[in-house]
Amino acid sequence: MTTITTRTVSYPADGLTMIGHLALPAGAGRRPAVLLGPEGTGLSDVERRRADALAELGYVALAFDIHGGRYLSDSEEMLGRCLPLLDDTGRMRDIGRAALEVLRTEPRTDPDRIAAVGYGTGGAIALELGRDGVDLRAIGTVNALTTGRPGEAARIRCPVWAGVGSEDPIMPPAQREAFTAEMQAAGVDWRLVVYGGALHAFHHPPVDHPTVPGVGHHPRHAQRAWQDIVGLLAECLPVAG
Repeated sequence: MTTITTRTVSYPADGLTMIGHLALPAGAGRRPAVLLGPEGTGLSDVERRRADALAELGYVALAFDIHGGRYLSDSEEMLGRCLPLLDDTGRMRDIGRAALEVLRTEPRTDPDRIAAVGYGTGGAIALELGRDGVDLRAIGTVNALTTGRPGEAARIRCPVWAGVGSEDPIMPPAQREAFTAEMQAAGVDWRLVVYGGALHAFHHPPVDHPTVPGVGHHPRHAQRAWQDIVGLLAECLPVAG
């Protein structure tokens, strides 16, 4: 198995000290990089393992933090922090840009070849980086078909891939339609995959704390969504041999 290196990185954002997880591929040269955003509950071992998997594929990967080192297992606390955040475009962009700066300044990162992938709140942040005109090679988002300020999607300069469960009550058909209409009107190279029978956060393994209604793991679609993200990166951000 390819040997990777991991370390914890601390950086300021949103008035907090964020604690991210950086995974580096084997070797010494510069590599394409992926910014990886977590669900609204916050950075967990799920995202850390995904960053490690990306490093094994040859990417520099930073799983970024959104709650200052905390994982919000209480749904009311999580919603109390995430709902205002999702309504504040500036805060989302600041959190994303702070993490992006950590990733860009890592010596192993090729700063001209970066993609952003996120789940839930982390996916909304990835989309806002695109709407803010950040130079990204690809954006991938699961469970985060959020729309932005009028006209700003035209600033997205890379392909956008989005995945959602057909039975996700948090991202219902009307939200899907609004998202795809925004992407289409802006001339974005977009695609949407609807995973039949899946709920919100279908990609996330079962957790040991209560979840909000409409959330559930779908192992088969979780694996498919991961393969779709890997395929997006292979297309838009190939790793040289």
